[in-house]
This record gives sequence, structure tokens and C-alpha cells, in this order.
Amino acid sequence: MTTSTPDVELHPWNAGFTWTDHTGPFRRLTAEQAAQFDELGFVVLHDAFTADELAPVIADIDEQEATTDRFLAERDDGRFSIAEHGAITFSLFPSVSSPAARAFAAHRVFADLCHDLIGPDVRLYHDQAVYKKTEKPRRFPWHQDNGYAFVEPQQYLTCWVALTDATVDNGCPVVVPGLHRRGTLQHRFNDPLGWELFEDHPDAIAAPVGAGGMVVFSSLSPHLTGPNTTDAVRKAYILQYAPSDACVLRGDTSRPPESRVPADDPVRQFPLLVDGNAVAPSPLEP
Repeated sequence: MTTSTPDVELHPWNAGFTWTDHTGPFRRLTAEQAAQFDELGFVVLHDAFTADELAPVIADIDEQEATTDRFLAERDDGRFSIAEHGAITFSLFPSVSSPAARAFAAHRVFADLCHDLIGPDVRLYHDQAVYKKTEKPRRFPWHQDNGYAFVEPQQYLTCWVALTDATVDNGCPVVVPGLHRRGTLQHRFNDPLGWELFEDHPDAIAAPVGAGGMVVFSSLSPHLTGPNTTDAVRKAYILQYAPSDACVLRGDTSRPPESRVPADDPVRQFPLLVDGNAVAPSPLEP
């Protein structure tokens, strides 16, 4: 690890951001867990889901991931964007193709967490499965989720669900505490890794978690996952939730945003909470 804190700059569109602490009442978190989330930017919840709850989700995602990996294997360089055959795959929007994943995305655990950490009106913003492979160990770079697409409000939620045990050796999340309170930071693109804040940080905290547990962190928490140096694939399903009025800002970041696109796709970004009440997603089209 480095011995000095890297310099970080605010994203050009991050003006006047103020972190909002969470005061309850809480449905899922304890007051101590909510305070840790506010202080460190993350909290680990062990045994959030049973093996029986995960099994149908894993089965569907495994099938989708196999298709993704075959596509990568057929490319000359084995790569597409930041995905790479034998290193890391991204299976986008399982909740759009899998009834099991769609039902899981509306699980009461997520509804309660969103009530505790976002507010009374919440939508699914994004979901993807990320599998760390064993043939080409590779870290994922230090980034904030809001560094990939600038969302307002900036303070939304990422639920990193471990489908297999996530350890330091196979690429569990590692988080830098405290910087989330500054809002979105300036990233640079590091090919082929992706958007990156800095190369390393002395305050990083590893967050290992067993299968069925999850790491819950802010969209503003700098984090990475390390290389998988074991002989088994590390599997994670990542679900992100945002306020129902959230928008994605688009344009050249050297100038003011050109547009604000509501994050309310009726198929993919379904309501999870309305007036604090859980809402079942519409079924997938047959």
C-alpha cells in the first residue's frame, strides 16, 4: 500500500454536494450499522439470503454468463470493453431475462435497505452479475459507481451480493472509507481496466463475505475487487437502487450537462418502493 493519501478532485458536475446521514426509523439495519454506513460508506450483512433463495438465481445467471463468455472467447483478443475471457465477465440485467432474478431484485431485504438508506420512493437502477475467472487474475480498479454514469441524486445504493464465498484471495470488495462524503470524484479511463480514481490507497478496508451475504455501499464509496488467485470462479450479483426521481446526466464533462435522462425505464428500472411500501415488479413478457 502507498504511504500517502492520493490527491483526489471533485467531478466537474459535483457542485454543492452534502452527504445526508441516516437517522431512522430503520427496518433492516440497526442504528449502529447505519452509523457505520454513514462513517465508512459501507456495511457488511452476513447471511442475508439462504442457499435456497440463491439457487434459482445462480442457475439462470450461470446460463447467461456462459453465453457471454462464449461471445468473448470467439473474439480475436477475447475482449469486449472491460470484459475479458478468462479474466472477468459482466452479465447485464439478469432481472430482464430471468424471472428468478427479477423476483430476487424485489426481495424484502432490498426493500428494507432502500427504505433505510434511500427513502420512500425507490427504483431498481441497474443490475449485473460479475464473475471473476481464474485463468487471467486481474483486479478491478478503484472507482465510484457514480464515476461510470453521473446520477443525481448522487447518493444511491449498491448491494454487492456474494453468490459464492468472496475472500481477499478471490476478489472480495475493498473500500476506501470516508471519501463518499465528498460526492462524486474525478475519474480517468485506464484501458483495459475501466474508470479509475487512483492506483492504491493506504486506508483501504477489505470486506470479505460468505455466499448469501452482501456488501452494501454507497454509489460514492471508492472501491475495487482484487484478482482471483484461487482455482474457483468468484460469482457476484450486483444490484443498484436509486430514488425514483433519479436522472442520468449526459454530455461533455468540461461543460454543463447537455441532458438529464430519467432513470425510469419501465422494464428494467421498475419501482421497488412507493410511499415506503414494497411493490412487486411487473412480470416478464413470455
